[in-house]
Amino acid sequence: MNLKSHSVNRKAGRVTPRAPFGFLGEVCGAHGVTRPTTALVSGSHFAKAFHAWSLCLLLAASTALYGSDWRRFRGPHGNGAADAAPVPAVLDATNSIAWKSNLPGRGLSSPIIVGDRVFVTCSSGLSQQRLHVICFNATDGAKLWERQFWATGRTMCHEKTAVAAPTPASDGEHIVAIFSSNDIVCLDLAGNLIWFRGLGRDYPHASNSLGMTSSLLIAGGVVVAQVESQSEAFTAGLELATGMNRWKITRSRGPNWTSPVLLQTGGAELVALQSARGIVAIEPATGQTVWSYTNKTSATPSSSLNGSTLLVPSQGLTALGFGSGEPVPKQLWRSGQLNPGTPSPAVLRDKVFALNDGGVLTCGNAATGERLWQLRLKGPFSASPVVAGQFLYCVNEKGLAQVVDTTKPEGEVVSELDLGETVLSTPSIAHGAIYFRSDGRLWKFGKS
Repeated sequence: MNLKSHSVNRKAGRVTPRAPFGFLGEVCGAHGVTRPTTALVSGSHFAKAFHAWSLCLLLAASTALYGSDWRRFRGPHGNGAADAAPVPAVLDATNSIAWKSNLPGRGLSSPIIVGDRVFVTCSSGLSQQRLHVICFNATDGAKLWERQFWATGRTMCHEKTAVAAPTPASDGEHIVAIFSSNDIVCLDLAGNLIWFRGLGRDYPHASNSLGMTSSLLIAGGVVVAQVESQSEAFTAGLELATGMNRWKITRSRGPNWTSPVLLQTGGAELVALQSARGIVAIEPATGQTVWSYTNKTSATPSSSLNGSTLLVPSQGLTALGFGSGEPVPKQLWRSGQLNPGTPSPAVLRDKVFALNDGGVLTCGNAATGERLWQLRLKGPFSASPVVAGQFLYCVNEKGLAQVVDTTKPEGEVVSELDLGETVLSTPSIAHGAIYFRSDGRLWKFGKS
């Protein structure tokens, strides 16, 4: 481990506010009515005042529920753990299902939940060039609004994945979504377009033939976009309000499907960026490097946070302690027995869970790395496990959801539910409910 500094490039790039080239308008409600883009750009003072008033109401409602929202990939702590009311341990299609809704396109992105709204992205068309951001009512699954855009970057990806692979993020006021085409859209909670950014047009070499999957992270009014490929690799900090570059740092070239993780240290926020070459912790406001971990790490499963410890997929699983006032993190333990496959590890209080692609779930002591037990599930898996209460929720690629009671001496599957469709997306948990999505449907189980 050593300290490194990265140069900061403040080149702004091109941002289209309001109605961008390729914006298809909005599709609202069950009737699928498409409105012209000018409906989003009213110049009247009354319309602006009414819009601001409506947003205040939305924010008040979502803020009251913030503690159990799920606003980014793998939840509020970036480790698959929910701060929410208990989720049903028994999943079934009759008693525990709240609703299911059809989706217009493919996607591996997880739904995010802000207050009483659920947001999900999709991609459709022969080459998945049509990009969708959709908002559902969390209570009954009714579609509240849909926005569609044309991709401006490359939509080539592996047949197993989709252009709508990265998970969107929210700060409770905005929704930002990125697609494999490196197009980023920012909307407010009511679906009004704030800005659109075609990173594929600004940086045309940053793509790969398998598809881009790194999810966005919002920190201190900055959208952190990790865009890394064999041809070009960088991470950019975009102004949440405008989409303009605040900073841009060059990264080591190579395919990378991991997502950034937010760290809290000494009252300050850092962002951990992972690649095959290690971990770099940066300041979200400037992009400046604070510390680095230079051992080889995985480029597929992302790291998980456990308080002031970062659990890194490196030579199995490596625990790095940070935030103790030391300039570099301290290696606390390393375990080759806790070796995640494609799914990222999950954390539940004093336990960490690593799931390999074949379906072997390993539970370890989060403080020492000691293996506690192993349980074979029905695989294969691409989705990462999530946890609520004492239960771990895993869904395999065939759509079989399995619920594991983590308090049993050897772990125990207490419930199974076959969703009947291919599921590659990590579930989301909020307000006493769990959400699953496939290429064609979105399900909610739990409180309605």
